Amino acid sequence: MPFGKQVFLISGHILQVINLDNKQLEPNNNNEKENDNKKKIKLFLIFIIVFVIVFCGVYFAIQLYNNHITAPPKTTTAPTTQITPSENPVDNPIDFKSLQEKNDEIYAWIKVDDTNVDHPIVQSATDDEFYLKHKAEDKSWSASGAVYTELANSKNFKDPVTVIYGHNGYGDTMFTTLHRFEDEDFFNNHPYFTIYTTNRKLTYQIVSAFKYDDRHILNSFRFSDISVLEDFQKMIQNPDSVSKNIRTQLDTEITKDSKIVILSTCITNQKSNRLLICGVLTKDEKTN
Repeated sequence: MPFGKQVFLISGHILQVINLDNKQLEPNNNNEKENDNKKKIKLFLIFIIVFVIVFCGVYFAIQLYNNHITAPPKTTTAPTTQITPSENPVDNPIDFKSLQEKNDEIYAWIKVDDTNVDHPIVQSATDDEFYLKHKAEDKSWSASGAVYTELANSKNFKDPVTVIYGHNGYGDTMFTTLHRFEDEDFFNNHPYFTIYTTNRKLTYQIVSAFKYDDRHILNSFRFSDISVLEDFQKMIQNPDSVSKNIRTQLDTEITKDSKIVILSTCITNQKSNRLLICGVLTKDEKTN
């Protein structure tokens, strides 16, 4: 019996030792797990920080690149900022007297070199849409209409922005051949167009030719507001259009006193778009 108790006691003692050892080992296992978790958290935080740094770097790099690409081109201009009318008469090739005997609403003439744009300009005294379907020469009905301005514009071309309209698509009549300015070489080689009035020859340098939407320009912008006018002037010098040609070397600086003429025509099969040819007055001459 004593031996049995001793064995039991020894066994019990051994079991107690074993249990004690197990209890002593458990905290060590927990510490290792905690250390592993801390390492994982540190690695995760490091990953997040690196990711944020890389993302921010890429984002700002893209922004800098985009700003560089979309920055307006530098425009080189002569020091002239105001057009002084010349009183040395030049020849006026247009016989306004004969034209006005047939239609007294003819008040100017436009000519664009190497195009078929060589037409009288009219303005109806009562109906802005009249010349959409009537000839300038005698007011007779015509599908191709006439080249005209609206009542919102004066007839002396002294408004900050004058819009002249002409049809596209009726053979090569009216403003159809203005689409030649969509070609970069043609645009570069034809920098001017001319408007004659009864006593003036007005020369405009073409600033840009581009595709625009079909909004009514004179109704959409309040050009009496200088800030609106300046924003519009900036737009025509660097239009946000996938189809555009721009002239960066101008004879005169465009300011709030500049006189802009826009030639507007439709684009075939694009009812919601227009082609705009934008010119700034660079020379004002008296005619005989």
